[in-house]
Formats: sequence, structure tokens, C-alpha cells
Amino acid sequence: MSVVLIVEDNDRNLELVRDILQAKGYGTLEAGTAEDGLNIARAQSPDLILMDVQLPGMSGIEGLGALRAESATAGIPVVAITASVMLADREEIMRAGFDGFIEKPITVRSFLAVVEDVLRARTA
Repeated sequence: MSVVLIVEDNDRNLELVRDILQAKGYGTLEAGTAEDGLNIARAQSPDLILMDVQLPGMSGIEGLGALRAESATAGIPVVAITASVMLADREEIMRAGFDGFIEKPITVRSFLAVVEDVLRARTA
């Protein structure tokens, strides 16, 4: 079973993502800030991280940079989850080095497709 770390500061969004993943058999870990997400990633080494881009304190983009800078977490795929859907925002997010992009509000089918594609690419 793959384990997914969800880094999301909005409780409703976090619950929705968690419930979808758990219903599909994924294990989940949760963090409300990028800093907490970094600590959990270091300790638990999840198979995938879903990171909100706009987080309190350290942004998701800064969190991604910190993950990539450490050898223990550099190889974990990180997918951005964001309501910033303008083309320029999406391009900036992908240039930052995220492994994928999920738009809020999420749709279950496209959300799961991105998660499954990124996890499949990791094990290929």
C-alpha cells in the first residue's frame, strides 16, 4: 500500500483528499504546514507528497525546495494542489520542480489519475 503525505492547511480540503485516498486503499499522513510536512517526510518517507502551494509560513514552493535540498527526501515525488489555476501560475509551479499539478476544486477522477500516474512513474 502506498502512503501519501497530504500537506494542506484547509481542514475541509484535507479531509476530502484524505477520504478519497483512503477509500482507494492508500495510507495517509497529514500536515497543516510545510514545516510539519518536512518533518513528517523526513521521519516517514512517504511514497508521494500532495502539497498545497499557499500555506501559512513557508509556502509549498519553498517546502518543495527544502525537500529537494535534502538527500533523504529529494526523491519523493511532490504534486502541487492549488486554486491558482491561471496559466502563468501553473507554469511557475511546474518550473519550481513539482512532479504534477492538481487544480482545486478537485474532481475525483482527475485527482486519482494524477496520483496514480505519479506513483506509477516512481516505481517504473
